[in-house]
Amino acid sequence: MTAVEDRPPETAADGTRADGGTGATSSVLYTYDLAPTKKQGRRWGAYNVFTLWANDVHSLGNYAFALGLFALGLNVWGILAAFGLASVLLFLLLTLSGFMGHKTGVPFPVMSRIAFGIKGAKIPAAVRGIVAIAWFGIQTYLASAVLSTLLIAMFPGLRGLDSNSLLGQSTLGWISFLALWALQLLIVSYGMQMIRRYMAFAAPTTLVTMLALAVWMFVEADGSISLSVDAPLTGGAMWLQILQAAALWVVIYGTFVLNFCDFTRSARSRGSIVRGNVTGIPLNMLFFAVIVVVLSGAQFKLDGHVITSPTDIVRTIPNMFLLATASLALIALTVAVNLLANFVAPIYALIDLFPRRLNFRRAGVVSAVVGLVIQPWNLYNSPVIVNYFLGGLGALLGPLFGVIMADYWLLRRSQVNVPDLYSEDPQGEYHYSRGFNPRAVAAFVPSAAVAVVVALVPYFHAAAGFSWFVGAFLAAVLYAIVADRSRQIRDVDGEAIAVAAE
Repeated sequence: MTAVEDRPPETAADGTRADGGTGATSSVLYTYDLAPTKKQGRRWGAYNVFTLWANDVHSLGNYAFALGLFALGLNVWGILAAFGLASVLLFLLLTLSGFMGHKTGVPFPVMSRIAFGIKGAKIPAAVRGIVAIAWFGIQTYLASAVLSTLLIAMFPGLRGLDSNSLLGQSTLGWISFLALWALQLLIVSYGMQMIRRYMAFAAPTTLVTMLALAVWMFVEADGSISLSVDAPLTGGAMWLQILQAAALWVVIYGTFVLNFCDFTRSARSRGSIVRGNVTGIPLNMLFFAVIVVVLSGAQFKLDGHVITSPTDIVRTIPNMFLLATASLALIALTVAVNLLANFVAPIYALIDLFPRRLNFRRAGVVSAVVGLVIQPWNLYNSPVIVNYFLGGLGALLGPLFGVIMADYWLLRRSQVNVPDLYSEDPQGEYHYSRGFNPRAVAAFVPSAAVAVVVALVPYFHAAAGFSWFVGAFLAAVLYAIVADRSRQIRDVDGEAIAVAAE
């Protein structure tokens, strides 16, 4: 996977190339990993798209969020309503985003060039990459905590390795973290094909484990559950919480709706995206919601305690074999989520920033090293950093989505000149002004400022959960107003410069 040298111009009298592009394909913009994928030979079917969501939805972080809704006073039906509403919104957003990847065959940093320009695209790619690297480290730390707990349960003598501290981690914590860190790096080193295979293995394991855990809890609670805490929300307060929960669930996937094209660029057809999304989002998310209400309701009935994570229940399993099985399944799940949501995005972003130095494997190493150096356990244990730094960056994702989607669907009506995404020619469609689209930046900056203020300023606390929507809507409207409609728009596929899909 090395950078491809500049291709000969092969220009016609009107200045266009035989493949429909303008000027030569640039080695600064075009590498094997950033190139569009050939339509023939794409391997991602509906099941692969489904496994993506089957893994990602059931992450430990998502369970902590959903179980927290029960603690906040939402009853069982309110939780189901919140996830039902969120799943419909996500299905629509992710299907639109997925279609973009299937049509063009390009990863997110290249997709961003359509709206922001061949150089301006580094802005959304960098924002997405920074958020992902931070969460890669945090998710690895959460999985390592489960592994450390399991090791102590199986080998009590290891407890002594968990009592010291080196840079915020015990010796056992370091061993667990580095083991899972290395495992993920090994999987990524084999490329997207290995990630696809790992997901296919992890998804059914995850679903069966979580279903078995819910059934066990249901039996422990004598076949019934509490429908709410002692003083549940009612009336307007309940409906506001339902809407906020649905909005926050969409925000959680604000990263994925941006770079879903990283995966659907290998999808066989639009139909496979739709079928995978139907089973993976509405159906799977409602299954997830049912698991949540059973776990929280059963535990509350048993002892009046509100759990915050499935690991709270796993630790209570009396049988060591079942405890080990459940813990390993949760670890495998977290690894799958990390690979999907937090590893692929920074890899492509780094390749885009350093195309002559990095390929998929090398960028994976750099991402992993940065995810280690930032000491994610200290980030996770600092609410200020998580809320303000990562929360602020997360608020930028909505405006980015708004600009990109408005440009692609409203302005261009899904017409893209793929070869020109890799051209530095000043006459190229995506060169704009010195490689930047000033109109996209003009729509993004004020929208991002508003979204960050809504997300972080205490005065807007009640609306903070809707910051992603505020930013996305405002950016889309502004861009629709200021976009240049006088530019020629051509629809040219990238088959002439495409590479085989993994």
